[in-house]
Amino acid sequence: MHLSRSIEKLLYQYECVTIPQFGAFLTRSFGAKIDYKGLFHPPRKEVNFNQLLLANDGVLANFIAQKENISYESALRILEKEVRNWRKRLLTQTLLFPGVGKIQLNQDKKIQFIPLDKVNFELKSFGLHTYERYPILKTVNKSNPNDIMDDTSNDNLMFTPEQKENEKKSTILRYAAIGIIAIALVGASYFFGDRYVTEQRVVEQEKAQKQIEINVQEATFDIGSLNSVNISVSTSQVKEVVLDQIYFSVIAGSFRSIKNAENKVAILKAEGYPAALAELNPEGLYRVAYGRYNSKKEAINMLYFLKYTLEEEAWYLEER
Repeated sequence: MHLSRSIEKLLYQYECVTIPQFGAFLTRSFGAKIDYKGLFHPPRKEVNFNQLLLANDGVLANFIAQKENISYESALRILEKEVRNWRKRLLTQTLLFPGVGKIQLNQDKKIQFIPLDKVNFELKSFGLHTYERYPILKTVNKSNPNDIMDDTSNDNLMFTPEQKENEKKSTILRYAAIGIIAIALVGASYFFGDRYVTEQRVVEQEKAQKQIEINVQEATFDIGSLNSVNISVSTSQVKEVVLDQIYFSVIAGSFRSIKNAENKVAILKAEGYPAALAELNPEGLYRVAYGRYNSKKEAINMLYFLKYTLEEEAWYLEER
């Protein structure tokens, strides 16, 4: 079974594909740009590898279970066996992931990921390639010198210094006006294009986070039947989260126990985060947020900071 091919397919749909107890492949979006050589690059998603993300998010296991028509537990066992083989092979050779990149150990015996830069995981850029912008050149038809000699009218040959000077000034003004208009058009197209790409990134991020939430919930509860346990809980110990407005939250985790959730909130607050309890999920778990914001932009900025700067596990939730 070629797990590397499954990883490549999933990276076109998800921003994060985790291999339990091995690491996670992450995609990051970049907008269209023009480099210093004049080459135009379409919007793209590039892939990186984070060896610190080891917790199973259920994406790869669910994909294998559906593809091979096996149970979720069987898919996890296949992954565990493959990860053991990868760790042994990594000591002496390079692991190749076709269409994604390769993983090897550097001189310090640490994992090093080399991406395959030719692959663009942005579906909206399918069929778009890098191309070079060529300047628009104005063609000037040179008149035949014999035409002047054949002209029988002597009026066309009479020019005064004032006429030549006026023609020269009008030509300069005409080219200056064309240049100003061209600069204005390029500036406007860049401004509106950049704003459009930014808005699209936010929309795609929201869609991806909602899908990740669904996958995490499915992976969490698709573990077979459990023995029932009777627990008596005092209603005075349960705190309800009352929402009187819309919040945009960055979720750190979900807990069955309110005590564990409150302990997580205390830890995050001690680290300097504006942590708080978010709304319960549909399965009754207590969600703990790094922060709950009134502005979507603040929440997205915090999410990017946690994922790409601190390399922490977090996801976005809009509470209504």
